[in-house]
Amino acid sequence: MNDDLKEAPLGRTSAYITEYEPSLLYPIARSASRAALDLDDDDLPFEGEDEWQAFELSWLTPTGKPVVAVARFRVPADSPFLIESKSWKLYLNSFNQTRFASSVEVRRTLVSDLSRTAGAEVEVTLFGVDDMALSPARLPGICLDDLDVEIDTWTPDPELIITESHIVEETLHSHLLKSNCPVTGQPDWGSLLIRYSGPALDHHALLAYIVSFREHQDFHEHCVERIFMDLLREAEPDRLLVMARYVRRGGLDISPWRCLPGEPPLKTVRLMRQ
Repeated sequence: MNDDLKEAPLGRTSAYITEYEPSLLYPIARSASRAALDLDDDDLPFEGEDEWQAFELSWLTPTGKPVVAVARFRVPADSPFLIESKSWKLYLNSFNQTRFASSVEVRRTLVSDLSRTAGAEVEVTLFGVDDMALSPARLPGICLDDLDVEIDTWTPDPELIITESHIVEETLHSHLLKSNCPVTGQPDWGSLLIRYSGPALDHHALLAYIVSFREHQDFHEHCVERIFMDLLREAEPDRLLVMARYVRRGGLDISPWRCLPGEPPLKTVRLMRQ
């Protein structure tokens, strides 16, 4: 197990503290997992963010009246640390019985604490629970899930990625992504989107590659970086963006995306099962 995880709250019994406590946040260095992919933190071949959405955020007004909201967080991919998800949930729960002067103070507090933990500026947006910006939508492009594929590989295998000789520009997605928590082994369900231009990816082989993560244990962010690097090295595309939108657990969903420098990011899409 990564040394950073030995003291993490994930997989442990935890008390739920309901008054503001920023020390609950637990950073995990990205460098260890990136070293396994031969990545140098100072010379990353991609840009991107880890987008989090919190659906269980509440605090008290100065008069003790509860406020509920949904928060969206964007952690830059070049931050030295990701933030362990259970610690993030425990931290947000510590707002429940805490009085804040306004939502502006809540947002300012979130930005300060999360940025300090990640080691880089974290963007925070607060939404009302009925905000239309939270309405679910569908992923763009071609869905691979109805392809007839025989699969017998359950751990990531980049050799499953096959390209053809002709050049294309296309967007593909699958809702069959599944990986597992590196500590608890619990399943993490997700949808994967790939936008690229270059030698055409064989769709059947690509679906088998996506499914090969089914028994893989790693954080969402590292899974996306592994997929990105496998596609970059095996398919050698001219343009590439990889995004996963994972199903929420404990009121939080995580949607990392990585792209080649200069590639325009996708508009935020919240899926029905998120």
